[in-house]
Amino acid sequence: MHEKIIILDFGSQYTQLIARRIRELNVYCEIHPWNKTPELDVNVKGVILSGSPFSTLDENAPYPNLNLIEGKYPLLGICFGSQFLSKNYGGEVLPSKIREYGRANLSFVDDGSILLNGISVDSQVWMSHGDTIISAPTDSTVICSTKDVHIAGFKFKNEKTFGIQFHPEVYHTEGGLQIMKNFVVSICKCSQDWTPASFVEETVSELKNKLGSDSVIMGLSGGVDSTVASVLLHKAIGEKLHCIFVNNGLLRKNEYDEVLDSYKSLGLNIKGVDASDQFYSQLKGISDPEEKRKTIGRVFIEVFEQESKLVSNSKWLGQGTIYPDVIESVSATGGPSQTIKSHHNVGGLPDFMKLDVVEPLKLLFKDEVRRIGKSLKIENKILGRHPFPGPGLGIRILGDVTKEKVRILQEVDHIFINGLKEHNLYDDVWQAGAIFLPIQSVGVMGDERTYENAVALRAVSSTDGMTADWCHLPYEFLAKVSNDIINQVKGVNRVTYDISSKPPATIEWE
Repeated sequence: MHEKIIILDFGSQYTQLIARRIRELNVYCEIHPWNKTPELDVNVKGVILSGSPFSTLDENAPYPNLNLIEGKYPLLGICFGSQFLSKNYGGEVLPSKIREYGRANLSFVDDGSILLNGISVDSQVWMSHGDTIISAPTDSTVICSTKDVHIAGFKFKNEKTFGIQFHPEVYHTEGGLQIMKNFVVSICKCSQDWTPASFVEETVSELKNKLGSDSVIMGLSGGVDSTVASVLLHKAIGEKLHCIFVNNGLLRKNEYDEVLDSYKSLGLNIKGVDASDQFYSQLKGISDPEEKRKTIGRVFIEVFEQESKLVSNSKWLGQGTIYPDVIESVSATGGPSQTIKSHHNVGGLPDFMKLDVVEPLKLLFKDEVRRIGKSLKIENKILGRHPFPGPGLGIRILGDVTKEKVRILQEVDHIFINGLKEHNLYDDVWQAGAIFLPIQSVGVMGDERTYENAVALRAVSSTDGMTADWCHLPYEFLAKVSNDIINQVKGVNRVTYDISSKPPATIEWE
């Protein structure tokens, strides 16, 4: 087992970012709800208290029991975490006269602080809190200040316990990764040996022991997660891995053949199943977004189950579940809420098929999955592929789904995505696609009036999909793509570009 850092989550939007920064240092870490502290075994090297949307002054504020942690393990409180340490260990926290939010600069840094080694005066930090620490905990010393926040950071004098009111995990904090490294490596003494190579070696060994001579069925989507999971399983059990790729008729143009070809080059035992007509017939006349999702999920289960019965000695279902899908987060009321993403956005698949689930990637973030994939020599055209929803184009067609609408949207999407690639913009975009709008508009083509379909293009930048900004694609590019779509795709006479960010808008339209 690897050394690890435990993060106690108080519901901050930045908690996953803390974990990812630690993982970047090749150190393993886990996120746990503040009221479900895990067993602190010999592998635990330190603990971090996250930020929170709550105030420590709230009557229902989270109140973790730190009796087994404080003074016994290196401890770092961030924002709410630091205020909790102050309020409950002899200091004082009060509402700030002005909300301290956004960029600030350090006006004082303790030169002798091991936590702030390499951080200089005037370094930019990111504040995000409505309360402030008026007095530091008993037997502690101030290690940094800003012009407006005297106690921006503190250290317990006789312990490796620290608190900082700013967020070192966000990009806006200069030297934030250095601060995390100081805590994780210099203070917690982590050895930084959690690498892609070590993960592959250990995971393959564990899978061999776990699966033995059993067969595993794996549904592939063409995306990064299912691909990397399949390659890991294949390294462990070889031909006993049976991959199934279902064409639901809602894939991108030529995607079915291209994905099958890509997987064959990886040496995977894969079967393609074209069930397009089955999906189309069941989706006929359905416009409600949720009903469409459920229908697509139900038909997928039916097709997948039928194909799985043809595999002998199948006892396991492989899934590409990743860490954000299984993290227990803190709800708005302060209690834990389980947020587990189901296969293809539908629940019940494992129970329905009476198979045990094996999830090789359940400890990894998306960017880590790509690092593992690179170490496994998986082609970049798969690793760099934009996320694509399980229900496919079915949720990018507003209203009912027909073959003709799918054809139109496939052509529009193909021009848009290829255009991004040709203009070297694809890798600058986190996710992109086209939306078929449920409206028609008047147009003029040649000397004739037209009354045809409108489409919307969507491109966003993001790190994990939880928040996203619309991409400021060049006007010249958008003009060319719009012109190409209208000239080349019969049935479209108007192209729009979605400039909404998430929140308040979602990335997908349904």
